[in-house]
Amino acid sequence: MTSKTTLPFASWPSSLSADKVASAAPKISHIQSNNNLLTWVESKPLEGGRNVIIGRSANGNVKDLIPSPFSHASRVHEYGGRAYAFSKNTLYFVNAADQRIYQLDIGKKTPKAITKAGPRFADLLVDNFNNQLIAVCEQHYDGAEPDNYLVALSLDKDNHQLQTLVSGADFYAYPRISPNGKSLCWIEWNHPHMPWDSTQLWSADIEYGRINNKKLVAGAEGNEAIFQPQWSPDNQLYYVSDLNNWWNIYSATKGIVLDMPAEFATPLWQFGMSTYDFIDSHTIACLWTDQAVWHCGFVDIACGELNTMQCTYQSMQAACCHDGSLYMVAGAPDTADEVVVVSQHNNVEPVYSPCRLDIEPDNFAIPESINFATANNDQVQAFFYPPTNSQFEGGDQELPPVIAICHGGPTGATDCSLNLKIQYWTNRGFAVVDINYRGSTGFGRDYRNALEFAWGIADVEDTQYAVNYLVAKHKVDPERCIIRGSSAGGYTVLAALTFTNTFKAGASLYGIGDLETLVSDTHKFESRYLDKLVGPYPEQQPVYKQRSPIHHVDQLNCPVIFLQGLEDKVVPPNQAEMMVESLQKKGIEVVYVKFPDEGHGFRKSENIIRAMESELAFYTDIFNLKQGA
Repeated sequence: MTSKTTLPFASWPSSLSADKVASAAPKISHIQSNNNLLTWVESKPLEGGRNVIIGRSANGNVKDLIPSPFSHASRVHEYGGRAYAFSKNTLYFVNAADQRIYQLDIGKKTPKAITKAGPRFADLLVDNFNNQLIAVCEQHYDGAEPDNYLVALSLDKDNHQLQTLVSGADFYAYPRISPNGKSLCWIEWNHPHMPWDSTQLWSADIEYGRINNKKLVAGAEGNEAIFQPQWSPDNQLYYVSDLNNWWNIYSATKGIVLDMPAEFATPLWQFGMSTYDFIDSHTIACLWTDQAVWHCGFVDIACGELNTMQCTYQSMQAACCHDGSLYMVAGAPDTADEVVVVSQHNNVEPVYSPCRLDIEPDNFAIPESINFATANNDQVQAFFYPPTNSQFEGGDQELPPVIAICHGGPTGATDCSLNLKIQYWTNRGFAVVDINYRGSTGFGRDYRNALEFAWGIADVEDTQYAVNYLVAKHKVDPERCIIRGSSAGGYTVLAALTFTNTFKAGASLYGIGDLETLVSDTHKFESRYLDKLVGPYPEQQPVYKQRSPIHHVDQLNCPVIFLQGLEDKVVPPNQAEMMVESLQKKGIEVVYVKFPDEGHGFRKSENIIRAMESELAFYTDIFNLKQGA
């Protein structure tokens, strides 16, 4: 074994550059099966964040299906999601630039717009029986809240007429048609609920392109969050529900299919998310998470027996059955996301890997799952990443600085899939703790509800307890604790820096400083989100002021870096700007990095690089670190 060179933590030279991080791991999502063609969406950071629909034929050939500059992306709910569908050899997709639906005959070079500019679309579904395209539609108006409804778009080549199928609710998702073409299902929900709080599953007859005999299938009591309704090959309706605390799979006619303390769903931030599919009318292929680690397997519907597949992957999503096998996007702590096929004979293998990592295995920090007691002795899970470099190590008498990461949402979760943005830090000698604070998903509805009316309190406490746990274990330096987070995680960052003294520096990526401004200046999907996290507004205005860092800047006494997209509609730039101005007036060291061409999250490689390098330079300056190459 080659001996390592001793250098101070957080100053190690690293070959894992920001450029390599930005270009090495494109995101894959939304797998679909269309006859002999398997398709998915892949991001292209080097092409300005363009999302390309990829096709893999039966012989294994892989190619882009939509030409540049077209990009698959919906802006419904601002977060979008799956927005493409096939009808034999014709592809329909939503184009990012104008939000119109385009038609592209496979083999031809130029897509053709079949909707007018204005409405936004998502969750596209081809209804071959009525020669129409069904979709979620969002219509925006000046000075008023958008309308959401289900629509049908005629695929008559001479008349692409748009008509409303279902309306009246605030939100819709998952329109799905039965294999025999006779029934349509969907989920809907209303303010002030989010889709992980309370949704309803409906079905109806669909004939001659019209909806009749609407029927409420599940969610009548209002205390049930329903996810991914899906028809089996024999026209039976299935769905995921958290009625028993855990998101389990149900049959609309027979009840729960598999009762187990694990989650077969994720929060519905984007359209088209999928955790299960049907191999045939007797077998469900599925993904589930237990203690933040994902698993896959097959369920015998008749007896409710689960056959778990053994594999090294620990992160899984986008389940789709194709040609008798399960396909999914999967990754591991040292493996970038790839398209993987799983057969029922316990054979798991990759079929497409867009990322070729030029990184030595010894440079990967492998996370340790930790559990620790927090306030009220509640148990919280997190992943601890030790500083890791194949050539360097810290001195025996030194402890590394730690970066505590707060995931977004806050109704979200972190897992242990390869995250090069974490490896960027650990390879330089930082420790990282990635926390599934109370309110995170994957641990049951009760745990998710633990953040009810406690945002800015429970999540902040859990970040403190995570760091204190590591300090007590002598794994990190208590004098060099950093907290970073994006979006809702950015709010946790600012709240922790304002209301506690645990952290010595922070990074807020498009985070929230003023809850009142957010609640009055955000988009429809999240406009009532804080009703449950903080309290109804304006009735609870004093609570909003009490928990908003902007009103307590006098208590914030450590350096902060803000990174903000100026086109952000979810967390508008004024959130960062108000905090920056207040800290500058107080004389606190603050850095504000603006990205004029980015929205909520950074998509373009040059911006990802700039963001990471700016953050590293900030920590280097704050803690007087001597950075290697």
